[in-house]
Amino acid sequence: MLGKQEAIMADARAFMKSRVLLTAAELDLFTRLDEKPGTAPKLAAETGLNERALTRILDALAAFQLLNKQGGLYNLAEQGKFYSSHHPETVLPMIRHMNHLWDKWGQLTNIVRDGVGADRDSGIQVEDDDDWNSFIDAMHVVGRHLSQQIADAYDAGRFRRLLDIGGGSGTYTIAFLNKNPGMSAVLFDFAKVLPLAQARIGAAGLAEHVELMAGDFYTDPLPAGCDLALLSAIIHQNSPDENVALYRKIWQALEPGGVVLIRDYIMDESRTAPAPGALFAINMLVATKGGGTYTFAETRAALEQAGFGGVRLAREGQGMDSLVEAVKG
Repeated sequence: MLGKQEAIMADARAFMKSRVLLTAAELDLFTRLDEKPGTAPKLAAETGLNERALTRILDALAAFQLLNKQGGLYNLAEQGKFYSSHHPETVLPMIRHMNHLWDKWGQLTNIVRDGVGADRDSGIQVEDDDDWNSFIDAMHVVGRHLSQQIADAYDAGRFRRLLDIGGGSGTYTIAFLNKNPGMSAVLFDFAKVLPLAQARIGAAGLAEHVELMAGDFYTDPLPAGCDLALLSAIIHQNSPDENVALYRKIWQALEPGGVVLIRDYIMDESRTAPAPGALFAINMLVATKGGGTYTFAETRAALEQAGFGGVRLAREGQGMDSLVEAVKG
């Protein structure tokens, strides 16, 4: 019985470890120690942080085996290097994005009581330019490897031109174009996001194959002339009505016979599997006005309402890697 109780309590205490990691990331301690190992007094003096509090954070990180501690000197352990901004596969942007979600999740009890959560009409709430950069960089961290898996799993060789709607820094555009060298693309996103996309696409050697267009898919028409539209991790931030409206815009923009490809959580009819999707639905509850995760039946009905046909589950995933395909007849 004690073992079961301890496992239950470990779940309840999980926020404590998470809060230490989020604080360490917010203070960029991993990057500082990656650049130069140091003692708590020295690091506190350099950063202006409270030495007593900082020491406890550093000791906890050492207990998590993210730091090494020898004679009062701290340096990064191998696993801790992924939290440094200098690591080529850093997870720091995603950790910082999770830090932005901390306060929103703290409102969950009140949201369940009264149903009032996010105060924006549409989409993910991102407050300022620093938040935007963290959010877009976080999405790149998530998609860095997954985008290649998706591009490999979906046969896009028959398509001529890709429309990447809300394409961020171009992670999926790059993956699809690398997999399908005969394809060109239009990446459509907010003007403030396009410089990030321009930099990544340029570094990938694909600048001549990608057109960058600024706009808001909630309020602006979508670029025409494409035969494949990608909605990658978009529909979960929308209400059902917002998704129908977006699907109609896509239908209007696509060439005849064109295809929309949706990547997202696709829930089973019980809405309890895949399990990460059930938890992510809570994330949308606290972070958006009307977002959530959707079943295949719900997604198909919305697409058909917008005029699409031939709706099929092209890939059944266990995370945010399911694919739904629909055709403009």
